[in-house]
Amino acid sequence: MSEQQDRTHLHVGGQAVIEGVMMRSPTRLATAVRTPDGGIVVKAERFVSLTKRHRLLNIPVVRGAIVLIETFVVAVRALSFSAEQAMAEEERKEKKGNTNIQMTLTVMAALVIGFGLFFYLPLKLTEWIGFQSGFLFNLVDGLIRLVFIFLYIFLITRWKEMQRIFEYHGAEHKTIYAFEAEGEVSPETAMRYSRLHPRCSTSFLLIVVIVSLLLFIMLGRPEGAMDRMIRFSFIPVIAGVSYEVLKASARPSVQRYLGFVFWPGMLLQRLTTREPSPDQIEVAITALNASLEDKLLES
Repeated sequence: MSEQQDRTHLHVGGQAVIEGVMMRSPTRLATAVRTPDGGIVVKAERFVSLTKRHRLLNIPVVRGAIVLIETFVVAVRALSFSAEQAMAEEERKEKKGNTNIQMTLTVMAALVIGFGLFFYLPLKLTEWIGFQSGFLFNLVDGLIRLVFIFLYIFLITRWKEMQRIFEYHGAEHKTIYAFEAEGEVSPETAMRYSRLHPRCSTSFLLIVVIVSLLLFIMLGRPEGAMDRMIRFSFIPVIAGVSYEVLKASARPSVQRYLGFVFWPGMLLQRLTTREPSPDQIEVAITALNASLEDKLLES
């Protein structure tokens, strides 16, 4: 793997957490969090994806589904760690176990709500409209899903408490951009880069809509409970294909000739990112350096 490819892979697991940033490299996972007293606490550990440890799991599409599951797992751990740092020391000791349980339940609930809102409800609404043509049925189903995603993103941007997370999201993107371009990052250099990044979970949502639309058109109009179950069973495939599309966006040739395909997702990131402050970028850089510790020791 080339140095550029190695850097690119970092962004797959990067994300903003409460008052902090998680970075995931090919060999390490690191979460850096700004504490109430102004310091930065880092939790770093060795983490190698199952797709790297087992060749059969590194098959295109399959690996996408595996990486997404892993991302949910590490996200719960990162959110739990972040939430713990926001507590007073005494409160942290009392609630440490409960925090992990609460975060796990929150993510599980989010998955259920996401399935209901973005797959089940659009299907039921389209059935209620009554289209008989498989093409029109799935086109309307996809458009409803797209509208729901836009509404969801718009509503969370109205939530005042989310603004800090969006700022850390922007800090994560700027830091990754600077690292990919220059190999070393400082708050001053990172501030010069865009907060919009093609390999972002926001862009991923739009790719999911497009991939699901194309796949469901091939499946036709669901006629009964069994057809609906078959349709829903393809959701991991949709996630895996969408991951491959997002991964391909890192290639210079794809950016050169198909970059326009990813611009809708980039535009949507104007809602899910905010311009960060230098101290937020400092947190993102700390997480990045911790995730690269193995690489730094080798150099």
